[in-house]
Amino acid sequence: MACMSVLTRDEAQNRAQLLDVHRYTIELDLTTGDETFDSRTLIRFSARTDADTFVEVKPAELRSVTLDGQPLDTGTLDGNRLPLKNLTAGEHELRVDASMRYSRTGEGMHRFTDPTDGETYVYTQLFLDDVQRVFAAFDQPDLKAVFELTVTAPEGWTVLANGITEHTGEGVWRAAPTPLISTYLVAVAAGPWHSVRTEHRGLPFGIHCRRSLAPYLDTDADELLDITRACFDRYHEKFEEPYPFDSYDQAFVPEFNAGAMENPGLVTFRDEFVYRSAVTDTERQTRAMVVAHEMAHMWFGDLVTLTWWDDIWLNESFAEYMGYQTLTEATRFTDTWTDFGVTRKPWGYDADQRPSTHPVAPENVQDTASALLNFDGISYAKGASALRQLVAWLGEKDFLAGINIHFRRHRFGNAGLADFIDSLAAATERDVHAWADAWLRTTGVDTLVPEPSNGDNVYWHLDITHHADPGIRRAPDPDKDRPGMKHAGTMVSAGGKRPHRIAIGVYDHDLHDAGRLILRNRFEADIPADRNVSFSPGGTRPALVVLNDGDLTYAKIRFDAESLETLRTRLSGLPDPLTRAVVWNALRDAVRDGDLPAADFLDIARAHLPHETDLALVQGVLAFASTHIADRYLTPDRRPAALATLTELCRDLIRRTEDGDHPGLRLIAVRHRIDTAAHPDTIAAWLADGTVPGGPELDPELRWRVLARLAALGAVDEAAIAEESRRDPSATGQEGAARCLAALPDEDAKARAWDAMFGSDDRTDLSNYLFTATAQGFWQPEQADLVRPYVSRYFKDAVAVAARRGPAIAEAAGRWAFPAHAVDAETLGLGQKCLRKADPIPALRRKLVDQLDDLARALRVREA
Repeated sequence: MACMSVLTRDEAQNRAQLLDVHRYTIELDLTTGDETFDSRTLIRFSARTDADTFVEVKPAELRSVTLDGQPLDTGTLDGNRLPLKNLTAGEHELRVDASMRYSRTGEGMHRFTDPTDGETYVYTQLFLDDVQRVFAAFDQPDLKAVFELTVTAPEGWTVLANGITEHTGEGVWRAAPTPLISTYLVAVAAGPWHSVRTEHRGLPFGIHCRRSLAPYLDTDADELLDITRACFDRYHEKFEEPYPFDSYDQAFVPEFNAGAMENPGLVTFRDEFVYRSAVTDTERQTRAMVVAHEMAHMWFGDLVTLTWWDDIWLNESFAEYMGYQTLTEATRFTDTWTDFGVTRKPWGYDADQRPSTHPVAPENVQDTASALLNFDGISYAKGASALRQLVAWLGEKDFLAGINIHFRRHRFGNAGLADFIDSLAAATERDVHAWADAWLRTTGVDTLVPEPSNGDNVYWHLDITHHADPGIRRAPDPDKDRPGMKHAGTMVSAGGKRPHRIAIGVYDHDLHDAGRLILRNRFEADIPADRNVSFSPGGTRPALVVLNDGDLTYAKIRFDAESLETLRTRLSGLPDPLTRAVVWNALRDAVRDGDLPAADFLDIARAHLPHETDLALVQGVLAFASTHIADRYLTPDRRPAALATLTELCRDLIRRTEDGDHPGLRLIAVRHRIDTAAHPDTIAAWLADGTVPGGPELDPELRWRVLARLAALGAVDEAAIAEESRRDPSATGQEGAARCLAALPDEDAKARAWDAMFGSDDRTDLSNYLFTATAQGFWQPEQADLVRPYVSRYFKDAVAVAARRGPAIAEAAGRWAFPAHAVDAETLGLGQKCLRKADPIPALRRKLVDQLDDLARALRVREA
């Protein structure tokens, strides 16, 4: 494989100073076979001075290149760079004719054949630098241009693109020219789509999916379109700049790596959001949030685009914040911040305490490979939390005024952190530059600790200790001093103290209900960055003090001893689910930091989760209890007792929901009852009967879930898995079968699964989704002895497959195929040796650094 060069910040700045790119005219032919497609590109651009530069393209075959009518030597292509020598100042036309490879990893032009009906679909995912896999381009975000696309597709296909498409006959589709957009935002999706179309405010809206998913999309079409319209209208109330494109299509596409992608006018979503099986209302809320998030990108990212990848937060943090806030304001999903608090914020907290942490707005992202690693819990969850804190501090009126100034100044252009802060400063007298330095340029998590005292026995006092997280004792990073490896896991700066505006909740026991707590008072307070603070709220000392009640800031909190005892007995009696989310997060953090025994967390969950009403909280607490506490933080000899506790907890929830009034809660309980089963009898009976007693009936998702757990327990064989595959021949069924086969406690099954993931036969490489499914099934805590030889093999084989197959598979190998159950010093040592000597590609290196730090944390929790 030819070496592919990543684009550096300096190269991009130099090229942006040299070139103005005006227009791309692109012709794609999707009728040339199953392996490749034809790509012909005309780029009209101008050079400001005489100079040399390059254009990026990753072809299967580069047929011809002409510059201003003169042929260039195709043999000068070096990896993905085609040199353009001796450019003169003035206007130019570059023509590139190439054959390009389809992808099976969700990068570039992904091709998928639906096993249900044999229909084929293709779609582009060009983020971050994969446009080069589809057509030649000056591939950087600040060289915006107009794009005109023509696509030749097989008969019976529909072609979707950024603009309205027209079928001109003989399989040829022409898309309307775009406004000025960045190369990574160009989008095409082609196939025999099932479509539901409508209009809103004079614009065509559409939702699209594979034909085999048509009944499921039709069932939810009204809900999806209602959410789309409601968010669209709410954004027009917030933003003075109108929606900047000519249509709004949402395509649910197969084997998509992300949740969704904000292509202007054609948002692509993973098609698991077209639900084949029962889901909870919280899962519907999550889907709605993704719709709102991607629509926010039409302004944050598409209309105004980052200049370079160090300002990822200007895209993702804003879309994350706006998605949750707008959904709360405009739809029936009014408790979205509870879900954010229990599912997204922990993602940010965890990422910010690893050695790979980075500021929300890092000052220098050196290249595109480094940039790709920063699409993480910091750029999304921490950045959104920082914006929520900014709104609490600044006020929403000034915040929105600054945003609208930003849009006016930079519409259809590019901007960076300094530009945005200047726009905010124009709308307020507050020192937003100092705020940005404290919140966007630092790393780490502050910790707020309450110290209540009885004072003079009439009035109680509250001292709040505010300190930067002391820095979790990390596993050594063998590469922290290696040049060019900042993105791989070194600490950018020490965790800095930040000013916080928080609400403080003060709670008393309800004297009439032994299980409840009553809010006495909730008051707002400013916690300076440089000192601790004291308050005298009045009245006698309360039973419970909750810092950051309402979850307006980003900080870890702790409880005083009396408050913690109150929570042990009355946590479920807190009246507000968002307060309970803050509490559960604090308990989770205390376990991870070794300050609260993991078994205590399980005891609190056992006592209070059966009384919880918020689905996001039930799901979040059960997920942490099972995947972190039972599987990693407790030693193997204590795992059976933890599973028994979780099983009893799920049984309580199932019994509580027998009246049928809480189907979402019952579904969550049934799922986790399956996942924590230590013995096969009960769930095997459910599978045989096709139903849980009292419901629900086992739909495809539940059937595969039961079968996967039975496989891990050694209670089914390959014949049973094959029979279920015949019952469900869909793509999801294929993934379920791969997961089950890899989970079988059999040496031959493990060997086949390992070879499927890490073998070197390009012709039989697993797709990104089948790779992930196989990896998810392979490691089972119950099978530690059986899979022990593969722990040492993992590090060598993961490095090799990542180098051969690229970032998407590298991420999957690092996330899903890592032996997370092997919490021991030997695994930690093997991983550290791999980082020192094996030189994994950046995407895998980042995942390994994070996984090894999590492993070291698990070891410390066990010791504590």
